[in-house]
Amino acid sequence: MRLAVLMLLPAMGCRTKAVAELPVDAAPAAQSEWEKRDSWQRPAEVMDALGVRPGSAVADVGAGDGYFSFHLASRVGAKGKVYAEDIAGWQLEKIRERARKEGLSQIETILGAEDDPKLPPGTLDAILTVLTYHEMQNYDAMFTAMIRALKPGGILAVIDDEAEPDRTRSSSAPEHKIAKKLVREDAARHNIHFVREEKGFEANPNSHLFFLIFEKSKR
Repeated sequence: MRLAVLMLLPAMGCRTKAVAELPVDAAPAAQSEWEKRDSWQRPAEVMDALGVRPGSAVADVGAGDGYFSFHLASRVGAKGKVYAEDIAGWQLEKIRERARKEGLSQIETILGAEDDPKLPPGTLDAILTVLTYHEMQNYDAMFTAMIRALKPGGILAVIDDEAEPDRTRSSSAPEHKIAKKLVREDAARHNIHFVREEKGFEANPNSHLFFLIFEKSKR
């Protein structure tokens, strides 16, 4: 996540999310931005919708600066696990440093690849990906890998900036958006069940984020 609450970056072949870059030593400023984001992102509601509780094992795919990773760590507690995954090593270094300072041993960073988040298979109660899915050029491979990492009955949540329903991936990518029907089509192709759409988010007057929830088969 990059400099103010939602400044979008070019989507040229990477799946690093939008939102603001701050200097490594700008923790107070980062905290202020995160507090502002809490007002519209409603992290507690997101975690409730995913069923995240103390002791849960979860992943934040495309973790960026760790906004959700640290909220998840607070919810799962010391007996839980949070995998903060990203393809940007410098972002993961910031997460590791803050987790070390705050004594959050439940956070583990993973340097993923464009086509594989490298999550441990069959271990996760939930996976959350926020403002990241639209960047995934290898979306089929990523879906396969994320589903593989979920336990039976595990939850996958996709929160992203909504494009008009008739927009193609290629036409909406420069705006860092994706039509939610494309996400649902991808999920159906990978046989993960669509559960529901939760209330979305208004990041700014020109941006509506949808919130889709899928569930891996319990068998």
